[in-house]
Amino acid sequence: MAIIIEHEIKTLDQLRPILRGFRKVAGLTQAMLASRLGVTQQTYAQFEANPASASVERLFKVLRVLDVELTLTHVHTTSAKQVVKQAAAPARKAANRPMPAPRAAERTPRPARKRAAPKQREDW
Repeated sequence: MAIIIEHEIKTLDQLRPILRGFRKVAGLTQAMLASRLGVTQQTYAQFEANPASASVERLFKVLRVLDVELTLTHVHTTSAKQVVKQAAAPARKAANRPMPAPRAAERTPRPARKRAAPKQREDW
């Protein structure tokens, strides 16, 4: 018997508690789920703490291990088109205005930025 739990997700911030809930409903710890994914517990903990920064591929791998299906629904409303048109109107007006040329004498050179060492990432 399948149990259907639906979550309407409007923002990426909603992913964290939903993923955590699915993991707990499955009776898995972070370490257990990480083991099934072939990564360390720390790597999975980073994913669960900020799933919005992960790739869609990684999200799908986690959902597959949790036996969670993803359904996308297209919601068509005419009012959304009107909102887009209204929002685009000021942008079109601003785009038609001439921009003043930047003056080289007013610019100050930026100091060179130091780059951080690249992080080691697990490929999963």
